[in-house]
Amino acid sequence: MIFLPISSPQQFLGFLLGSTHRRISNAFARALKPYDITPEQWSVLLMIVDREGINQKEVAAAAAKDQPTTARIVELLQKKGFITKSTSPSDRRAFLLYPTLEGQTLIESTIPLEQQTIQTAVAGLSPDKLEELRVMLELIYHNTGNSHQ
Repeated sequence: MIFLPISSPQQFLGFLLGSTHRRISNAFARALKPYDITPEQWSVLLMIVDREGINQKEVAAAAAKDQPTTARIVELLQKKGFITKSTSPSDRRAFLLYPTLEGQTLIESTIPLEQQTIQTAVAGLSPDKLEELRVMLELIYHNTGNSHQ
């Protein structure tokens, strides 16, 4: 096995971003365990609660997930009783998604868990540094979405 020396911080950045995301996601997953929902399912449910009547294609685009993954998550959320689906009156092939009362209640009770997970992760960062980090991450997100290699 060959180990190449890290010659620039950029080479380490991808690993650091991925590892940090996994740690935050795992901490949030542990907090959500009693609610029988994963962070991935939670983020889709949050979107549906925030935008009642959103269609599945819009959820996929907003969550940056492919259609099959989104369809599986929507199916699971429906089986768990957190959402309902109805056919769009303007496009019979599209489904409109609505939260159930149980889905809305779950989001309301778990938002503090998500906020606490993030607060723990960013502890020690001043509001200015936190804003600077957000701006940098948005730029990286934007830059990586435009690459067609």
